[in-house]
Amino acid sequence: MKVVAFNGSPKREGNTYHAIRLAADELEREDIEVEIIHIGNKIIQGCLACGTCGRNKNERCVIDDEVNGWIQKMKEADGIILGAPVYYAGIAGTMKAFLDRAFFTAGANAGLYRHKVGAAVTAVRRTGGIPVVDQIHRYFSISEMQIATSNYWNVVHGGSPGEALKDQEGVQIMEVLGRNMAWLMKLIENGKGRVKEPEPLKKVYTNFVR
Repeated sequence: MKVVAFNGSPKREGNTYHAIRLAADELEREDIEVEIIHIGNKIIQGCLACGTCGRNKNERCVIDDEVNGWIQKMKEADGIILGAPVYYAGIAGTMKAFLDRAFFTAGANAGLYRHKVGAAVTAVRRTGGIPVVDQIHRYFSISEMQIATSNYWNVVHGGSPGEALKDQEGVQIMEVLGRNMAWLMKLIENGKGRVKEPEPLKKVYTNFVR
């Protein structure tokens, strides 16, 4: 099994990375491969709301950049970790642009991430982390993914890079998250062929303004 993790921080090895790495270490102990991709230093254009991905049904965003490759990596993985720093109590812009395009394209193409396991992590100096975790969870839930949890909100605290490793409770939160994610992934894998998977339904769209 494999997990692909995305580091949405501009810093390659800042506290967001360390949060991901703590969960990844637990996954690797369970013989689950983890690939960490640094996207926070990229220039990523936001969604154009053109609907081309839904019309073409080719699993690609019309904007031809690295996002299309990352969509395929998420499609092929069994689990997805999304790590984001906190900007004004929200997801940083680069990460938000990536998520909007990657998840809209996946949803418009037969739900590419359906029933995969997702985990959200964030790093913050002081406060505002919980809204970011909640935002990430919304991408998972609308995609019919299974969400891994921990023994508290998935937030580590620290200012300078690596300082989050001194947050003892935060470190444990990430470790528990990684263990729970591994367990959930194994439950799903071992259930294939034994427990019938619900059939996907064609999405019904209802506008509130008639």
